Amino acid sequence: MAYGSPERLDDVPAYYADIRGGRPIAPEHLEDLVARYRRLGIEDANPLNAITEATRAALERELDLPVRTGMKHWTPRIADAANAAIAGGATTLVGLVLAPHYSRMSIAGYRAQLEDAAGERADVVFVESWHDDSSFVDVLAERVRNTNAHVVFTAHSLPARILADGDPYKDQLLETSRLVADVAGIADWSFSFQSESPTGEPWLGPDILDHLGDLRSRGIGNVLVCPVGFVSDHLEIRWDIDTEAQERARELGMQLARIEMPNDDPAFIRALAGIVRRALSAVAA
Repeated sequence: MAYGSPERLDDVPAYYADIRGGRPIAPEHLEDLVARYRRLGIEDANPLNAITEATRAALERELDLPVRTGMKHWTPRIADAANAAIAGGATTLVGLVLAPHYSRMSIAGYRAQLEDAAGERADVVFVESWHDDSSFVDVLAERVRNTNAHVVFTAHSLPARILADGDPYKDQLLETSRLVADVAGIADWSFSFQSESPTGEPWLGPDILDHLGDLRSRGIGNVLVCPVGFVSDHLEIRWDIDTEAQERARELGMQLARIEMPNDDPAFIRALAGIVRRALSAVAA
């Protein structure tokens, strides 16, 4: 399962409306989102959807089991994927979100959609988190190993109020970052958030744009960004890191690079397959 992304520029208004779930849409926010997709050259074919399909197909080959894609906010929907799987004879559905870290504001929504769709027709085995999976950690560690740059691990920010509810999201992100740094032998690293939405309430920080300024004031001029909360090249990577953070780094006289995202890398696919197999084994035990 994945968040979803519009296929073409004309789909952006409907996509944003789905994310908002009936809440009012500020025209300037919609215009900003459209402008970002246009600046990235996404007009008639969004590369993220092709990456998601390549990941699905590769995982299906690795597992030798049917794998379907379900999107939270676009097509094919999670319910569509569940219905197709059950129609094909599936009695057990393994739910795996292409987001390693759990939050009730994000992952819980995927679970609810899948369980609602399955109903009593199939058992649902849901993977809530895989942030500390050793094979996933190895995939990221390989990408930061031997760098001379200061490594900044990043993830999508969420409203800060989740901390008062005991949400594990931030703790899991920091744990992944520590594990990757330990495996890669990286001592010089820090963590920041990205992709904050303009909701008018405090969000988890520091934001990477502010964090870069802080790093520069400490004399750090060379940064490698490792987005531990993301696994694909999509808007939050190509815009928030490759565009906004890169522009901020240039303003500060810094060198900024980022790791190659896992996408459908064979090592990453093997990690996902291992997660699915363990989930199925736990059911069988």
